[in-house]
Amino acid sequence: MGDIRLPEKAIRMQIASAIHLIIQVARMSDGSRRITHITELTGAYSDVISMQDIFVFEKEGIAENGKVKGRFRSTGIVPKFTERLKAAGVPIPGGLVDHSVEV
Repeated sequence: MGDIRLPEKAIRMQIASAIHLIIQVARMSDGSRRITHITELTGAYSDVISMQDIFVFEKEGIAENGKVKGRFRSTGIVPKFTERLKAAGVPIPGGLVDHSVEV
């Protein structure tokens, strides 16, 4: 489709329908890289692509060894794709969106 000229709005709609999750990685102050956000694309409306964070990393300080410590916390939002995972036979742990994990 390289020779077809699509309007920008159509391209955005195609991207929004093809991508379900964005995983953002950032470099921490200790030089390590951490996943900081897991975000779901929920749709495209007009020229706006809507997203919602599902999990976020919350920095809690620096450990004695100089490493960043923190918690990967659920925002409490149940992803829209959860039902598709269940239909495909992928087990979803109960209460997944209610927990936080210290890292």
